[in-house]
Amino acid sequence: MRIIEGIVAVTFPTATVVPMLKRFAPLVPLALVTLLFGCAAHSPVSQQVVDSQVQKSSSSQSSALYQEELATEKELAQFSENSKPYELPALADSILERGMSLIGTRYRFGGTSEAGFDCSGFIGYLFKEEAGMQLPRSTREMINVNAPLVARNNLKPGDLLFFSTNGRGRVSHAGIYLGDDQFIHSSSRRSGGVRIDSLGDTYWNKTFIEAKRALAMAPTSVVARK
Repeated sequence: MRIIEGIVAVTFPTATVVPMLKRFAPLVPLALVTLLFGCAAHSPVSQQVVDSQVQKSSSSQSSALYQEELATEKELAQFSENSKPYELPALADSILERGMSLIGTRYRFGGTSEAGFDCSGFIGYLFKEEAGMQLPRSTREMINVNAPLVARNNLKPGDLLFFSTNGRGRVSHAGIYLGDDQFIHSSSRRSGGVRIDSLGDTYWNKTFIEAKRALAMAPTSVVARK
């Protein structure tokens, strides 16, 4: 130990420090590896917990969607069971046969008899005479009857077809589906009154709005009689 101007200085032997550093030097990489391994070991565990929570949430959402879809299918099945069967042979054939016999009957605005029909008068007459059904008088009321809607590709004879022929998007004409893309209706004075046209024609295809299966509303007594 040397004292220089009041300051105590301690001198460590260099020969002792250097061997100690050399002795512990190999342990430094091992310590770093251990530290990094510990960090890496903890990180995936946290990620696994997050992934597990995400999977549980996704599974819960999928289960809820499945239950909702299942409920919808049950509702549709219940509606199908409770709804009346479609009486094609009994009622549709009678209506269409009577309608075919009236081809050529003149168009008459407001007409509801064989002296002359307008479009809704023709339909109302046939359904009343052959199915015992009292349909609304106008097409605007007729399109709102509580009957099943029918897709264009699922039409059956006897279904009611509604058209917007005035270009305003509102129903203004109606007919009865015959099958094979054909329908019967009381068209107009110029076109000869009661006639058959194709739903595939450009004009009718463009103005078609929707179809309804009004025969599903037919009284049970008439179905049994037919």
